[in-house]
Amino acid sequence: MGCVKNITADTFPAQFDWVGGRVKVCFHYAPPDVMGTIVRWDIEDPGVAIIKLDDGRFVLATECQHSAPVKAADTQT
Repeated sequence: MGCVKNITADTFPAQFDWVGGRVKVCFHYAPPDVMGTIVRWDIEDPGVAIIKLDDGRFVLATECQHSAPVKAADTQT
């Protein structure tokens, strides 16, 4: 367990506008690609990025390879 200065019950790190963006994700640089949605991407410390895969799993961006995000607004027709 730990403590992060800018994470409290009422505060959270600032987020990139990539949150909500869709990405292709693969593991070990190999297909098959799976789709996911960025649910967290910290601009400031602690710098965590989390992707929710379409199958319900969550992975850290450091645990996989992913495409550039497409903003949620850009995916609507």
